[in-house]
Amino acid sequence: MMEIAGKTIELFPPRTPGAPLVVLNTVMGEGTATYTAIAGATDADFALAAIGNLDWNDDLSPWPCEPVFKGDGGFGGGADRYLSLLTGKLLPKIIDALPAPPKYVALAGYSLAGLFALYAPHHTDVFDRVASASGSTWFPGFVEYVKTHPMARVPGRVYLSVGDREARTKNAVMRPVEDNARALAAWYRERGIASTFVLDPGGHFKDAEARVARAVAWIISEGDDV
Repeated sequence: MMEIAGKTIELFPPRTPGAPLVVLNTVMGEGTATYTAIAGATDADFALAAIGNLDWNDDLSPWPCEPVFKGDGGFGGGADRYLSLLTGKLLPKIIDALPAPPKYVALAGYSLAGLFALYAPHHTDVFDRVASASGSTWFPGFVEYVKTHPMARVPGRVYLSVGDREARTKNAVMRPVEDNARALAAWYRERGIASTFVLDPGGHFKDAEARVARAVAWIISEGDDV
């Protein structure tokens, strides 16, 4: 376990030096269970850096947004600031701690961290592949942002998923989540990016680790299953 700039990092090295590195923004304490789930979902070798102690609604939101539920906090829009910390301070330390530089770096996340994974390629060329498991693609203005802002690096593979009950919410702001994720996956494919959309069973909080594992397994695979 490392602690850098107030963030905690659980680092799981690869079996073979130089394997891809997956960066996963998480809630605290999820690293071991998620690593185990990913390792059970793929034979591909990888390293995992699970980053916790995030200010979730601030660090991972691309711009400010009002609360979507009564009594909840809003979204601070601190993604650019956190992305600068991640790429400028956290990631170099993570890579230094590996036995060899990784073949490439992938970015993955669940919920708002999944939204952040889709946002990051528009502002950094660090990440080669991205996975958004049950990502918060309902976030107001996000689909339009993706379609109208160039990427600093076009990712090689993009994975999006939502639960099949997530769009059945009474919350009008969150209701477009499935349509938006489908639209983004199609938009990526139209631009020649290997992309897939998966509809998982259940609501937003069901089988989060398994959903992340499937997402990561797909982006680090080398097949042509798109």
